[in-house]
Amino acid sequence: MQFGVQLLQYTLSGITIGSIYAMVAIGFNIIYNSTGIINFAQGDFVMLGGMLAVYLHKTLHLHLLPTGILSALVVSCVGLLFERFAIHPLKNPSVITLIIITIAASILFKGGAMFIWGKDAFILPSFSGDKPIHLFGATILPQTLWIIGFLLMIISGLMMFYRFTILGKAMKACSYNRRAARIVGINTGRMVLFSFWLSALIGGIAGVIVTPITLVSYDRGALLGLKGFGTAIFGGLGNVAGAVAAGLIIGLLESYSAGLLSSGYKDAVALVILLLVLFFKPAGIFAKKEEHLLKAF
Repeated sequence: MQFGVQLLQYTLSGITIGSIYAMVAIGFNIIYNSTGIINFAQGDFVMLGGMLAVYLHKTLHLHLLPTGILSALVVSCVGLLFERFAIHPLKNPSVITLIIITIAASILFKGGAMFIWGKDAFILPSFSGDKPIHLFGATILPQTLWIIGFLLMIISGLMMFYRFTILGKAMKACSYNRRAARIVGINTGRMVLFSFWLSALIGGIAGVIVTPITLVSYDRGALLGLKGFGTAIFGGLGNVAGAVAAGLIIGLLESYSAGLLSSGYKDAVALVILLLVLFFKPAGIFAKKEEHLLKAF
C-alpha cells in the first residue's frame, strides 16, 4: 500500500516535470518547422519569462495576472527582435551558421540576465496558494494543475491555430515544403518571424507558470533548453504531438529514477535518452507518425 502511494506520488511529479519539458520542446518544434534550425536560446526564453515575472511582481508590485501577461508578451517581443536583427538580415545562411547564432543569443541572454538580476535564485508565489491537494494518499500542489492546464491550452490553441487560421495554414505549409510555399505566394520570411514570436511567447508562459514551483536563476535556461531539446529529438523534430508524449515519458522516467534509485540520476535521464535516440533512431520514436500527427494540428 505504501509503495503504491509512493508510485502515485512519483507519477504525479513526473507528469508535472514532463509538462514543463513538453512546453519547451513545442517551442523548439515551432521554429524548426519554419526554419529547419534548432533554436538553442529556447530555454532562455523560459528563464526570461520567470525572471521578468519575479521583477514585475516583487519589485514593481504588480498583481500576478498582469505580471504573467506582461512577462510573456515582453519575452515574445524579445524573440521577435532576435529574429529581426540576428536571423533576418542574413542572406542564404547555412543551418550551422544559424544554430551558432542561436547559441550566441543564449549566451547573451544569460549574461544579460546575470548583469540585471545577479546570480541569486528567485521564486514566485503560487497562483492558487500552497495548500496541497490530497489524492489517494499522494499530494499535488495547486500550481501543478496550472502547469498541466496551460499545456492543454497551448496544445488546443495550436491545434485550432494550425487548422482554422490562414496564418496557421501558411506556417504548416512552410513546415511541409518552404520552397513550394514561397512559390504559391506565402511570405516565408514573415512565417519565420512569427514562429520566433510564437515560440518565445510559449517559452515566456512556461517561465511564468513554473517559477512558483521551481527556482529561477540566470543559468536555469541552459538545463531546460537541453532537456527540451532532448524531448524534441525523442518525439521527432517538428512533431508537436510527439513532443508532448516524449515530455511526459522523460518526466516520468526522471521522477521514477529519482524516487526509486537516487536523485543524482535525475538530470542524467534526459541526456541518456537523447544519446540513445540519436544512436538507435535519430529521427525520433514518433517519426513514422509525424506526417499524420502534423495533419492533426
